[in-house]
Amino acid sequence: MYGTLLLLHILAATIWTGGHIVLSVVILPKVLKHRSPEELLSFESVYEKIGMPALIIQILTGLYLAYLMLPDITQWFNLTNPVSHAIMAKLCLLLLTLSFAVHARFRVIPHLSPDTLKVMAWHIIPVTILSILFVVVGVSFRTGWLY
Repeated sequence: MYGTLLLLHILAATIWTGGHIVLSVVILPKVLKHRSPEELLSFESVYEKIGMPALIIQILTGLYLAYLMLPDITQWFNLTNPVSHAIMAKLCLLLLTLSFAVHARFRVIPHLSPDTLKVMAWHIIPVTILSILFVVVGVSFRTGWLY
């Protein structure tokens, strides 16, 4: 069970992080250069079909994996427990990611235009960085970087 959960978690992380790296490094520069919200929305409509399920899988498997590591959920926030450091880091990254996503979905995307593309870029780039940090923190469960 643990191996299957970890595999699903890593595959979902690959989709989520890889998609955001492609968005930030390949799509976003073209969108900004051509001032084309349509190009961005086109990518988003395709990527969202696999990106959002990947994020949901990451959240569900991540919570369950954390539960397997520390079944007492109150221990997830115990600063004296080294494993909780990585769990808290992941939860903070999740909260930040969700904050950017909700703000973009309800405040930026409805008003997306050539003039507001830079505002959207200021959402895309941090979410990409956060997704990479998710991977780094995930690796720390095995390497002990955050212990």
